[in-house]
This record gives sequence, C-alpha cells and structure tokens, in this order.
Amino acid sequence: MIWTPSLFIQASLLGIALAMDAFSVSIANAFNEPHMKKSRAFIIALTFGLFQAIMPLIGWVCVYYLADSFNVFATYIVPCLALLALGFIGGKMIFTFIKNRNSEEEVVTINNSKHSFVIALFIQAIATSIDALSVGLTTSNYNFAQMSVTAAIIFGITFILCIIGLIIGKTIGSHIGKKAELIGGILLVCIGIFIFSKGMINAFAPWMLPPFLK
Repeated sequence: MIWTPSLFIQASLLGIALAMDAFSVSIANAFNEPHMKKSRAFIIALTFGLFQAIMPLIGWVCVYYLADSFNVFATYIVPCLALLALGFIGGKMIFTFIKNRNSEEEVVTINNSKHSFVIALFIQAIATSIDALSVGLTTSNYNFAQMSVTAAIIFGITFILCIIGLIIGKTIGSHIGKKAELIGGILLVCIGIFIFSKGMINAFAPWMLPPFLK
C-alpha cells in the first residue's frame, strides 16, 4: 500500500460508515437533553471521535499479535457487547420516561448528573466504536503511518457528524418535550439491535450483508 488518493478516499468512506452509529447516538443524546450546553456537546463529539479513531488502531495491532483470538472476539463477542450496552442505556431511558410520564417535574435521566453523564458517555462510546476493531482486519496491509492517517480521518469525520447529530437532536428535541427521552431510548435500543444483527449476519451469512455495511 502506497500513498495514493485512493487511500484517503477509502479512509473517508470508512470514517463515514463507522461514524453512523455515533451520529445516531448523538441525536438520541440531544433528544434526551435538548438544552445541552455547547461544552457538553463538544465533549460528546470529541469522545466519540477519539474512540472511533483508537479502536481501528487497536484492531490493526491485534491483527499482528493476536490474529486468531482477535478474529473470534471481533466476529462474535463485539456485537453482543454493543447490544447489551446500548440496550441497557436505552432501556433505562424508556423506563424512566414511563415511570415519570404523569409527573409535572423534569424527568431525571442518566445524563443529568456529571457522574452519570461520564459513565453513560463512556459506555456509549465503547458500544458504538467497538465494531471498528474489525477494521484492523481490512487494513492489515497498512504501515503505521498510513494507519495513523486513516485513524485521524476517521476522528475528524466522526467529530463533525456527531456535532451535526447533536444539533439535529437538540432542534427536534426542544419541540417534542418529555417524549424526546422515550424516542432517544428507543433509538439507542434500535441501534444496539442493528449492530448485533449486522454482526451476526456477517458472522454466519456474510453473503446477505450489503457491501457498504461490511
């Protein structure tokens, strides 16, 4: 692999594909917190971008040192972890909404306190980026410099798309009130199911998976 325009095009397309889950979760987070401060939005986008960039690097290293074990982990375990993590957070949001649907008080969600925000963001970042570990299998012919540039491009694209997602979520969430938490929770659960389903299809029936989802 040499430095050609195709490398940058491939990295950009890869970045867009990997960022879609983080983009969707960003919308869900903004649904849940329509009056989110700019500083918190920046932290969310930065965290998702960093995790999306780091995971492919870890996967690239694992291909060289833990090839067989890593392949099993990336294929079978990663989708399950994503489903559990996003399903838990989304399910908690849905439960909180149902529990407080008749209350006149503001719904207390996992994102309101600083401690809960950090934990939830960390779990979301791992859940939405952990499937990027498998990118190491498709970029195994890259050298370290090329892989680093690829990771930087993925970071930039993810950061931008997450900011866009947060703006979209805040705009819509401010118009639908408390129901935004329910919609956000359902969206997180659906993303978890999507990642799990994509992973299982890729593991057992890869011919059924469209090329742009692989």
